[in-house]
Amino acid sequence: MAGNREFANRRLHSLLGVIPIGVFLTQHLVVNHFITGGPESFNKAAGFMGSLPFRIVLETVIIYLPLLFHAIYGLYIAFTAKSNVKRFGFFRNWMFMLQRVSGVITLIFITWHVWQTRVAAAFGAEVSYDMMHNILTSPFMFVFYLVGILSTIFHFANGLWSFFVSWGITVSPRSQVISTYVTVGVFIVLSFIGIQTLIAFVQ
Repeated sequence: MAGNREFANRRLHSLLGVIPIGVFLTQHLVVNHFITGGPESFNKAAGFMGSLPFRIVLETVIIYLPLLFHAIYGLYIAFTAKSNVKRFGFFRNWMFMLQRVSGVITLIFITWHVWQTRVAAAFGAEVSYDMMHNILTSPFMFVFYLVGILSTIFHFANGLWSFFVSWGITVSPRSQVISTYVTVGVFIVLSFIGIQTLIAFVQ
């Protein structure tokens, strides 16, 4: 019974990492990328997202609750799983280890980002170009956001590969190699969007 429960939890953990969390990450990066069109373009996009009906309910059900489960169970996996990097050194073993490390970094980054934006907004601050510009003009915060965004994107892209395997989508070695190239492509594209966004906020 315990084994079946752990198997189900791991499958749910993997699924939530892609849907809805991965979908939200992609959407969030795309919305933020509107800053490349200027402050007014970003403010309009952010304002639209902030004015969605039932926003608090949607954020809680679609983002915060799945993220909470994914984070808590992910920490359990990170601190109980055994890596074979030193013994084998294979590419996937390294990805296994980096997935756990990036998960911890991502959790720290997301917690801080939510505190600086969503929690601040709950106390009356406006999530706008000025808010993000003021945050990112600090060299320390710019590097912190850069590392956090790249870690988050890597965690999603590499987790997407694991999702394909754990849900039986990529079974053969060839299909797993193909999915490796696909997920590397996802990482590169989303990283480009994220980096371009950060630079636009400080220009």
